[in-house]
Parts: sequence; C-alpha cells; structure tokens
Amino acid sequence: MKHLKNIILFTTLIFTSTFTLTCSRSDEDLDVLSQEDISNIILNVTDDATGITQTYNYTVNSATNPVIKLTDGKTYTVKTIFLNGNEDETESIKAAKDEHFLIFDFQGSHINFTRIDDASSTRTDEKKLGLITKWEVVKAVNAPGPELTLSLIHDAISVSEAQNGTAFGSATGGETDAVATFGISN
Repeated sequence: MKHLKNIILFTTLIFTSTFTLTCSRSDEDLDVLSQEDISNIILNVTDDATGITQTYNYTVNSATNPVIKLTDGKTYTVKTIFLNGNEDETESIKAAKDEHFLIFDFQGSHINFTRIDDASSTRTDEKKLGLITKWEVVKAVNAPGPELTLSLIHDAISVSEAQNGTAFGSATGGETDAVATFGISN
C-alpha cells in the first residue's frame, strides 16, 4: 500500500511539473503583446481645423464596433493608444518599436494617410509605427459598409509604409498582436 501511495505521489509530481513547464510564459519575450494582453484600442481623432478631439474606444471581443465620424475635405491627426485594463501598453510597444508595426486598412473610404510619428515611435529602419497619423478625408463613405481594420503586427521580417490596395502598410512574416475594426461614417 505504501508503494502504491509513493507511485501516486510521484506521478502527481511529474504531472504537475510538466504542466507548469508547458504552461509557463516566462520563456517568451517580455515585449510580446498577445490579444489577451490588449483589452482596448483607442483612437483619439483630432480635427486639425477646430482642435476638437473625439475618442473612439474599441473593446476586444465586443459585439459592437465604434463608428468614426469623419467629414469629407477635413484633415485629422489621430493618436492610437493600446490598453490592458487601465494599464497603457502603448509605452511597451514604443520600448520594442523595432518589433512592432501598425497596418491601417480603410475599406470603402478614400483617405490620404500619412504616418507622423516622432522619434519615440520610429523604428531604427526609419519606418514609423503609425501611433500618430494624419488622415486627409477625400470621401469618408466611398462604398457601402466603410470601415477601418487596424492591425498591430509583431516581429515581422520586413515592413513597408507604402499603400497596398486599401491598406496603408504591410508586413512580411510576424504575428498579429491585436486587431480592431472601426466603422466609418459622415
């Protein structure tokens, strides 16, 4: 009987050790932001003419998406913020800026887009992350169901700021840390 208890105890210890080792995230890079680590993606959209800022808060796994109100012919400065609960993860992204990149895909809208990041969010390869951008709205609603899909890419082999179809920016390789969808209206 004592021998059986020792076998059960030994088996339990092995199982617990194996489970702990396989479920540990301690061996991952500290700058990896998984979708679970980002709860909200916020766009602060400032009308350049009036200085008025509207905030659009995308909540991960929400049933509804915020709708960004844009006026044709206007220019906006947009700041993107990433949150994990009340904690601002944007600084973590800046701290690992060479491993991150944002792709803005404007489907059904005609917007001239420029990245205007400062040095704190410009990679060493001179590519700007896209945390601060300028939107010149030609036509906010250019097709049915206009929307912006915003993707945060991690550890891409290479990135480009160039427009690729309806998307501004592209990445080769890497993983998606977060995706947000915002509707667009007039």
